[in-house]
Amino acid sequence: MMVDLEKMANLNIPKDLAREEANKYLIDACERFDVRCPPPQTTARLLDKLVGHFLEVTCVNPTFIMNQPKISSPLAKCHRSNEFLTERFEFFVNQHKLCNAYTELNDPVEQRQRFADQLKDRQSGDDEAMTMDETFCTALEYGLPPTGGWGMGIDRLVMLLTDSQNIKEVLFFPTTKPQDESAAATGTNQRKIDIGSTEEN
Repeated sequence: MMVDLEKMANLNIPKDLAREEANKYLIDACERFDVRCPPPQTTARLLDKLVGHFLEVTCVNPTFIMNQPKISSPLAKCHRSNEFLTERFEFFVNQHKLCNAYTELNDPVEQRQRFADQLKDRQSGDDEAMTMDETFCTALEYGLPPTGGWGMGIDRLVMLLTDSQNIKEVLFFPTTKPQDESAAATGTNQRKIDIGSTEEN
């Protein structure tokens, strides 16, 4: 991931992405290539936007993007030959991400620190950053053997098969919300279910 991103965008990204200079470098890179990253401009979000702009659009044939940085992979174990990367890959077909896979981080001390770092990003406004999961860290203290796995949601596969651009187009049970602002203002919980014509008041 990082090697190809640097090659395609002619960048020299600082290796330690946790440092402030890396964040400033990525902000400048996004501005230079007109890559929009609405606030909060955390390092993980900036990097994700650049990867989407340069790498993911090239993944038409089945492609693995691998060795993601630690800062964007809070549950993955560090790469065995590069402390700044993780043992992780994502599988893309026709510019759609189908699968996420990694070696599980089983060190409770490092996992707790990763959660703390994620919490800082979440407090700055990044809704996708993780919260502190002390229960999970406690479980790791009891022991987790070397573990790896991959996950592929059926919704992502359906996106590929139907050539859908947004995951909301393929969700069987879409998120429901008030149909108009007046209902929300009066406190009426009026929802419409897309299956059939049933309405709830």
